[in-house]
Amino acid sequence: MITPLWLSFKLAIIVTAILVVLASPLAYVLSFRQFRGKPWLESLIMLPLVLPPTVLGFGLLLFLGPHGPLGKLFWRFFGYTPAFHFSGLVLACLIHGLPFAVQPLKAAMSKLDRKILELAEVSGLSPLHTFIQIVLPNVWPGIMAAAIITFAHTLGEFGVVLMVGGGIPGKTLVASIAIYSYVEALEYTKAAWLSLILLVLSYVVLCTAMFLERRQNTCIFGST
Repeated sequence: MITPLWLSFKLAIIVTAILVVLASPLAYVLSFRQFRGKPWLESLIMLPLVLPPTVLGFGLLLFLGPHGPLGKLFWRFFGYTPAFHFSGLVLACLIHGLPFAVQPLKAAMSKLDRKILELAEVSGLSPLHTFIQIVLPNVWPGIMAAAIITFAHTLGEFGVVLMVGGGIPGKTLVASIAIYSYVEALEYTKAAWLSLILLVLSYVVLCTAMFLERRQNTCIFGST
């Protein structure tokens, strides 16, 4: 049980760190910038929320496999393909988890006082400096909430990681797939313990996210 848990934690930490960095400027652009094609981009980002994980996983398997474009590229430079490899799990979870990181950040940014952004623009701050100096310091609870929700979602991911990783012991067998394997093997005690651990962790993570959301609301309304 230790190895699947360790792989799940490792996967969740890596994916969370990358997604927070990617989703923060993306949420800023979607929240405050207008451009042609914005609805199309936003719909593409949010697509994993409604797309069945097995459909997304199958598409990624073809894309990351030995005959897929990224699979061929990986094979040429690294000598392996991301499919059925830990790197494939990371790439799959990045795509599937992106909306779970973007949504809390957009919600936090939507509560910012627009006058502050207008003053920054009048003061001559560029969009990049406004993002770094004004937006990020005022939405840190939203950043933390996005990180926590992304971590919890990645920790419990099943369909996509099963399709892309295949559940190889010691390599791609994360906790969620291990539970399924234990049930198939009628090892209910191991499945129950692993499920209990994930249940407790998920509950603690969600409680923390709710606390941060309340704190941000209190800070915003308390300062107006």
